[in-house]
Amino acid sequence: MKLGEYQKLKVVKTVEFGVYLAEEAGDELRVLLPEKQVPEGTKTGDELEVFLYRDSKDRIIATTHTPKLTLGGLAVLRVAEVGKIGAFLDWGLEKDLFLPYKEMTAKLQPEDEILVTLYIDKSRRLCASMKKLYHLLSCDSPYRKDDVVNGRVYEFGHDFGTFVAVDDRYSAMIPAHEDCSRLHIGDVIEAKVLGVKPDGKLDITLREKAYLQMDADAARVLAVIDEFAGVLPFTDKASPEVIKRETGLSKNAFKRAVGRLYKERRIEITERAIRKIR
Repeated sequence: MKLGEYQKLKVVKTVEFGVYLAEEAGDELRVLLPEKQVPEGTKTGDELEVFLYRDSKDRIIATTHTPKLTLGGLAVLRVAEVGKIGAFLDWGLEKDLFLPYKEMTAKLQPEDEILVTLYIDKSRRLCASMKKLYHLLSCDSPYRKDDVVNGRVYEFGHDFGTFVAVDDRYSAMIPAHEDCSRLHIGDVIEAKVLGVKPDGKLDITLREKAYLQMDADAARVLAVIDEFAGVLPFTDKASPEVIKRETGLSKNAFKRAVGRLYKERRIEITERAIRKIR
């Protein structure tokens, strides 16, 4: 049974609440596929491709749903909740994915979008990690010098620079001499390619200084509020899709801009809206 991966298993037993799957009919090691996920017409002996993970009672269970992340892979996941022992990420399955505090590289808030990998911990549980992503990123990007790219900040290397995943998949770095103090883990930036290293990794530079970009984003948010007659009918807790559709900004950029405007007392924030202060 390959936890955290897709595999093809045979239906060996049908019960009222689903079907049991195994590699072969006589195997004692079996896993349940819940009834609501069993394809119509499935019968004993059929082969199904499923993904294996652990349910809320820590039992291995099969699913025909498609997770956003598989073992050893990379994906951008939304933070659904932050608790006392870690965070829980939405990865497309009924049970959220656990991200332990020891695997975080920054303090997180609900709705943050972060780049993570999937691993199996010492207790044989599937967990997410924000660490050790560097070697999982691809070095065969199509970009060349002077190209403009979009990337997500995933680690601050201090003496080395700021590590960025271009298109959430290609390895890139902002040189250490550039001021990235205004950036946060998970931020999506626009940058220009300074050069391509012999190993394929990208050296990039911020297209605009962070403070200038934030000024532009804040101005954009004010303009959108004006379009809504001075009251924006959502806050920075809205979905990334709504924020992108209405403002053209990423959720992180929107949150930074709203924070700037709030500190400058140019807006007030209620539970469901943002109001411009006249």
